[in-house]
Amino acid sequence: MRDRRVILLWTVFALVAAVSIGLVLRRPDHLSDLYIYRGALADLLAGRPLYEYEAANGGPFTYPPFAALVLWPVAVLSAPVLEVTWLLLTVAAVIAVAVPVGRVLATAPPGASTGRFSGPLVVAATATVLMLSAPVQSNLRFGQVSIFIVLAALMDGMRIVPSRWRGVLVGVAAAVKLTPLLFVAYFLAARRYRDAARATAAFLACAAVAAVVLPGESWTYWAGTVAQTSRIGDLASLGNQSVHGMLMRIGLPPATLPFVWAALVAAICLVALWRARQLTVDGRPGHAAVLVGCATVAASPVSWTHHQIWPVLAGMLLIGSTGVARRVAGAALLLTMVVSLGVAFGPVSTRPGVQFLLENARTIGACVLCLAGFGGVAVAASRVRRHGTAGRAWLRVGVAATATLAFFAVQPLPAGADPTFKAYSLAEVANPRYFFVCRGAAECAAYGGPEPVTFGTAVEPTKVRVNGVVSGQVDRLEYYSAPGGAPRVIPLLAAYPGSRTFSFRAATMAHGRLVAYAADGRPLATYDDELAAAFARR
Repeated sequence: MRDRRVILLWTVFALVAAVSIGLVLRRPDHLSDLYIYRGALADLLAGRPLYEYEAANGGPFTYPPFAALVLWPVAVLSAPVLEVTWLLLTVAAVIAVAVPVGRVLATAPPGASTGRFSGPLVVAATATVLMLSAPVQSNLRFGQVSIFIVLAALMDGMRIVPSRWRGVLVGVAAAVKLTPLLFVAYFLAARRYRDAARATAAFLACAAVAAVVLPGESWTYWAGTVAQTSRIGDLASLGNQSVHGMLMRIGLPPATLPFVWAALVAAICLVALWRARQLTVDGRPGHAAVLVGCATVAASPVSWTHHQIWPVLAGMLLIGSTGVARRVAGAALLLTMVVSLGVAFGPVSTRPGVQFLLENARTIGACVLCLAGFGGVAVAASRVRRHGTAGRAWLRVGVAATATLAFFAVQPLPAGADPTFKAYSLAEVANPRYFFVCRGAAECAAYGGPEPVTFGTAVEPTKVRVNGVVSGQVDRLEYYSAPGGAPRVIPLLAAYPGSRTFSFRAATMAHGRLVAYAADGRPLATYDDELAAAFARR
């Protein structure tokens, strides 16, 4: 007799998938990354350079040239067939990822939260949670390849592939997207030397095939484009939940950032690989593979939401383990991967440090997992044998969470911690979204008054835009996004004769301060209450 709970969960999964696909197809910008692949490959087939392509939204083709060979069908299929096929393949990949992870959860040791459930039930629950997560939804929305990269690396990492072929999928996946190369280091650390050799050989073979078929593109990519991470987008934006992105949001000087980033990434990866080796020795290759995947998310210079499937899997493995602290850590990690905490709690966050913690929760969660390795100081807890032990475990969890929030609450983060800040230039004056207060010389002159600065605000879900004009006595305009931070100079633009205008955007205006200075450096006026009110309306 079939378990009705399994049927119910798969029904929920199918409904979530169907609704998600329907919502994606209704968006005017749906599958934008897929259409970048399509446009770039269409240009390539027409004889134009692959890496000079730029989509209507400004997106370029960023993958190695072998990816163009793998993705070539997207350029020849009709748009409706391509969209439906890609979305259905993405859903199928979610199921394919959920099956081995669910089986690991179902075979958890006694005392684990999932040990008392049947394998099919746990697999169905894993697939449903995965489908609801932000990374999978992002894969569907943008038409991304990340879910397929995760599937390939997981199959090899968990030794699901027949022994003679293990490592090949990692090599092929790395030829499409470079981050799985860390699995080669894992194979070496785990003494899976043949797997490492096959992965390396497969990667080099794929690159060689691309070099033969696309010699010009291969030279362009490997000789320079591979290092141009700025082509991928604004790396300081909140969507980039890597260590590199978080350091950029903290506001480290450009000269210092590469060294700090390299040191942190080296430490995170070395610890993660060491712990992954321990997990492999303990007979838990599934946990080891997911841990290495989380290290790729933390270590890569760019980790957009659609890359972050690994921490979702890690959260489920923690929930399915033993110990109160591990389960709480897993639930917290899973929550950050389903809900954007910075957006959800932004209106009630009263300190920039707490807001920074919420906005970077996914980065911090991945890093903690890499260092803890499904155990260790951060999430360690003995198995619950008595009621009193459970009570003490919950107390430890509560104290640790309170201490973390208290630490971040007192941090006066620098202005660079505002990840969405941007001051607009003269070339962008024509955009009504950025410059909305006045249009034309007469209107801007009339808008100004006796105040040194006259401005308006436009409130959006994740940011607030400020646009206005300044009087003739103002020589300099500066914006402070947080206490103790360095100011951002706001350009004063002579867009129209007889008036100067400005426009910028920011996310943390709860503590924002706009200061106008005279030519002698004397502050003329400070505006903070108005900005805080605008942030409160966000």
